Amino acid sequence: MKTLAYDLVVIGSGPAGQKCAIAAAKLGRTVAIVDRKEMVGGTCLHTGTIPSKTLREAILYLTGFREKSFYGQDYSVSAEIKVSDLAFRVQGAMVREMEVVRAQLARNRVAMIFGSARFVDSQTVDVVSSEVTTRISGQYVLIACGTRPAANPTVPLDDDRIIDSDQILDRKTLPREMIIVGAGVIGLEYASMMSALNIRVTVVETQPTVLDFVDREMVEGLMYFMRKRYATFRLGENVTTVGYDEQGRVVAHLGSGKTVHGDSLLYTVGRQTNADLLNLGAAGLDADPRGRIAVNEFYQTAVKHIYAAGDVIGFPALASTSMEQGRLAGCHMFGGHGESRPETIPYGIYTIPEISMVGKTEQELTAAKVPYEIGISKFDELAKGQMLGGEGGLLKLLFDPSTRKVLGVHIFGERATEIVHIGQAVIAFGGTIDYFRDTVFNYPTLAEAYKVAGLDGLNRLR
Repeated sequence: MKTLAYDLVVIGSGPAGQKCAIAAAKLGRTVAIVDRKEMVGGTCLHTGTIPSKTLREAILYLTGFREKSFYGQDYSVSAEIKVSDLAFRVQGAMVREMEVVRAQLARNRVAMIFGSARFVDSQTVDVVSSEVTTRISGQYVLIACGTRPAANPTVPLDDDRIIDSDQILDRKTLPREMIIVGAGVIGLEYASMMSALNIRVTVVETQPTVLDFVDREMVEGLMYFMRKRYATFRLGENVTTVGYDEQGRVVAHLGSGKTVHGDSLLYTVGRQTNADLLNLGAAGLDADPRGRIAVNEFYQTAVKHIYAAGDVIGFPALASTSMEQGRLAGCHMFGGHGESRPETIPYGIYTIPEISMVGKTEQELTAAKVPYEIGISKFDELAKGQMLGGEGGLLKLLFDPSTRKVLGVHIFGERATEIVHIGQAVIAFGGTIDYFRDTVFNYPTLAEAYKVAGLDGLNRLR
């Protein structure tokens, strides 16, 4: 079998794979990406970030969610919202984004080889498709194969009413009541979207708290507003069995003896990487039980010319961080400039309302015995907040009371994931809270919350 040789072989065309391939190509290297033709763009484009965030925007628009505070709770753009209405917008966004991905790779002369990859040895990969097997080799290899929803024998998916997050837009009708198992980022994002559609949601989570890496005040705000929309949280509960009752409704039996009923159940507990499909042993690699591959600070695996990036290496498993990990891996391989600043990575959680954060949380600072002070701004006290009419909103600054250096920014509310980058820049450059006091922000904007929070924080020092 003839072997096609490249400087870099990338397994997976999601955010990490794309950015690594383009970084290497811009450094003059020959690059090939391996992926299934129907999955160009990876999980991010097909079942993850792009469809879920587009679904969120479709729900906010069709329900008139943002306008209800002005025109009444019965206001909506569409009297009856169908799955097809939601899917129409999602499909449109996916098609356009796929065109962008394909164009970027073609412009950078990155070869696409379609099929499923399997290692032959540490530098050789067989790409198997229904038509042919192609053998390729690379001086370097990046594993960016992404993830799929984790399976659980306790929750037998039936592709109908007991589903995972990959199948949520395959339903023919929207349920009136939904059970969501798992209160991680994915579970809470979908739970908040469903509750915005006036679907009664019950969230079941084994842990007594949710989103432990997020500031507690932000999480409490989210749960408060979801409960206002009749969401129920069953925390510290585990699901023992799932099936159907005599009326044909989905029923989940909990370890405490409780039962939860709904028209459908969405299982969102963890994800399994696709590394188990790659024959890692032939490359001298292994993975943990969830398929995650260990890497060093340069994203090198135990085999130094094989790198891994994106969801396959675990937390934080964000599209944004995956892109940067892929770029940094490509730069490290071929001598390009790449500098990592993990302390300034922002997190965006696309619940309704949004949560976003950068830097340290109050929990982290307290555990590390680092003194801090806070500054608060409430969105409903801002002119822009009144204009938008959103559900509350809060921006919180954490800063050192002696040096005034900004330590963390935490935002809950409309456009949180957009305005967090102002705080990100200040933290990255070692700025102090005085920056916000002395800076003029456009008025009216939500960004003005930084000035209000800055002044509030400085007032506390007095």
